[in-house]
Amino acid sequence: MKAVVLLICLAAFTSAAHAADWLSWRKVGSATLTWGPFTVYTSQLLTPDGRYAGETGDRALVITYARDIDREELVEATRDQWQAQGILQEAPQSDAWLRMLGSLWPDVTTGSQLAFVVNNKQGQFWYRAPAQAGFTPLGPAQSATFSARFLAIWLGPRTHYPELRQQLTGGQ
Repeated sequence: MKAVVLLICLAAFTSAAHAADWLSWRKVGSATLTWGPFTVYTSQLLTPDGRYAGETGDRALVITYARDIDREELVEATRDQWQAQGILQEAPQSDAWLRMLGSLWPDVTTGSQLAFVVNNKQGQFWYRAPAQAGFTPLGPAQSATFSARFLAIWLGPRTHYPELRQQLTGGQ
């Protein structure tokens, strides 16, 4: 019985360690979002080789917040960006996605980090509080469709932040 418990614990640890392999990926680019004179967050895009391969490649967007923002504001900002890009009209499931984000995301505080990692076209949210040593996964893996729509906020051709897109993708 002890061997079974040990194997289960080892499998869970190996799975979690493998899932966080993205932490060793290389930076493609970084950008800062400001609102007037205030910094809202800094962000960086990571890939396994440090090159951006578009929607087909593995990638991680890591956002470090420079101010406190509650989850409702984060969800509303996502809704606004999807509205502006036409994603709300194109993706009928976007309302369900927004509800899921509202139940999944925490309120963020200054210094906290929220990451979205796409590996083999499946996305995963990760969170690290300022006093936390490492990232914790948030919720289940997300579909390729959701992952593409979520990252389109920063990386898509219709982004409302083209300067940030250019900085994150290394000028591409």
